[in-house]
Amino acid sequence: MAEKPTSGELFGVPYNFERPKLSKLLSSYWQPGEGMLVEKPFGVGYTLNLANWRSWVVLAVAGVLLYQQQGSEGDSEDSAVDEAVEVVVDDD
Repeated sequence: MAEKPTSGELFGVPYNFERPKLSKLLSSYWQPGEGMLVEKPFGVGYTLNLANWRSWVVLAVAGVLLYQQQGSEGDSEDSAVDEAVEVVVDDD
């Protein structure tokens, strides 16, 4: 049976299924001088390079959006219980 490659590129998307060492895992998320996205140390695709300031902006925006979403879910439940609804039935 033919040996399948454990790393490479498929349709322009990198993949790597070799078991990473802890040092390689940590260093892959901090690569000064590289772009905002870097290849994942394990799996398919790209991940954020935490040495790039743009990655921190993306994380901050995602955190704010998550915070707003969780806050709005709590508000909608409270307002539905507190508000009274008047129903008018017109018998013709």
